[in-house]
Amino acid sequence: LYDTVKTFEAIGYKVLVVRHPQDEYFKELEEIKIPILNAGDGKGNHPTQCLLDLYTIYDEFNTFENLNVLICGDIAHSRVAASNKDALERLGANVLFSGPKEWEREGYPTISMDEGVQWADVVMMLRIQKERGASLEGMSDEDYLDLYGLNLRRYKMMKPHAIIMHPAPVNRGVEIDDSLVECPQSRIFKQMENGVLVRKAVIKRAFGYSYFKD
Repeated sequence: LYDTVKTFEAIGYKVLVVRHPQDEYFKELEEIKIPILNAGDGKGNHPTQCLLDLYTIYDEFNTFENLNVLICGDIAHSRVAASNKDALERLGANVLFSGPKEWEREGYPTISMDEGVQWADVVMMLRIQKERGASLEGMSDEDYLDLYGLNLRRYKMMKPHAIIMHPAPVNRGVEIDDSLVECPQSRIFKQMENGVLVRKAVIKRAFGYSYFKD
């Protein structure tokens, strides 16, 4: 990885965007002089997804202070869960997690899904990270939705002002009922729209504003 990145630096690239299966791959690249944007490292961090999530939440509520955020699903393998926990807690939100016991994570406080959806101002669903080893043997998609997903029954338990989020891609009918992906309280496609703006801003900052002014 270091040699690849060093090669791009040597031949004149100004910014690199790196997505890598290794946790905290960036520690190997501390001697690189050009900006590196982390597009996801293993199950460790996903900073730009976190930023677009923060932007979406702030656009909705104009604050993070004392907001209740429920993050649901495959917590153990999710870099989205890790980045959002860190940022949201720093900004004053209350963050709880819900999902299968097999996918709990040390230091991530849990609540049952039924209790959580009633408590939350933001319900953030996560997909099963099969590419990182997550699996629930013998459980159908319907079973998972009933036990751990956001189905119609739980949707009716949510606060009227609460919003639904998901980093996508969405597994319709697994972690979220198909009819809820674009329901009135869903902000899933708004997140995607915000993601373009946030990532453009991050790239612009990495290049330096003068690069664009010139």
